[in-house]
Amino acid sequence: MESQSAPVWFITGCSSGFGRELAREVLGQGWRAVVTARNAEHVADLAGDAGDRCLPLALDLAQPPGIASAVAQAEQRYGRIDVLVNNAGYGYQTSIEEGEDAEIRAQFETNVFGLFALTRAVLPGMRVRRQGRVINISSVAGFIGFQGSGYYAASKHAVEGWSDALAEEGKPLGIKVTCVEPGPFRTDWAGRSLRQTPSRIADYAETAAARMARTSQASGRQAGDPARAARAIVRIAQAEQPPRHLVLGKMGIETVTNSLKARLAEIERWRETGLATDFPEAG
Repeated sequence: MESQSAPVWFITGCSSGFGRELAREVLGQGWRAVVTARNAEHVADLAGDAGDRCLPLALDLAQPPGIASAVAQAEQRYGRIDVLVNNAGYGYQTSIEEGEDAEIRAQFETNVFGLFALTRAVLPGMRVRRQGRVINISSVAGFIGFQGSGYYAASKHAVEGWSDALAEEGKPLGIKVTCVEPGPFRTDWAGRSLRQTPSRIADYAETAAARMARTSQASGRQAGDPARAARAIVRIAQAEQPPRHLVLGKMGIETVTNSLKARLAEIERWRETGLATDFPEAG
């Protein structure tokens, strides 16, 4: 494929995990990639033999001026962005009651507001060209609020709802949106990148505190393979009709499926109670 016709990917959070493996896969396909991390030195090695097909950039999603600058540099180098992958983010664990305001706000600045801002900066080009893909790396926590991960789940629920609206607004403009929802994978999420506020209230010892301990202990032994996940993401990006949701890993698929079935069953159990709240003439 000629370099000038190769698709252009913009991938955040490429210093490790999904972002790094996806950047490798994209560049290995002969495509072009803007690869970002808070420190550009941590992604410079991804260029390898790709030469001008790889543009490493420093990007901190919590710093809005840097977002506009990164998108401008990408468009100046390659003329467009075909696929935006909002991958950067991290986990924060604690009990709901013991959550620290500064930690909660920092979580949302990166996982939610930074993602929103970057997407807004990329959308004008996609809208003018009437084509583009937005892939948001969410989580099984985008469906389910696990004990000890309430604030992280809240950030991913926000991305999921926002993505629903973006998908509807983008549909007539040729912009397609997918949320990727991984279960446990061998990334740094549960290791170096994870932030925790210890739970010291005895009443949460068997819930939030216990799950936080299990998360840390499982780091590096998860079933999910980030390289295989990267190949799956590339596959949906090439699909004419990509899925709105892509749940990754056996645990993720089983957990989300069971949760949605239980939710539907509950709605049906309380169906008549819900229907009775309309004005009689509305029926």
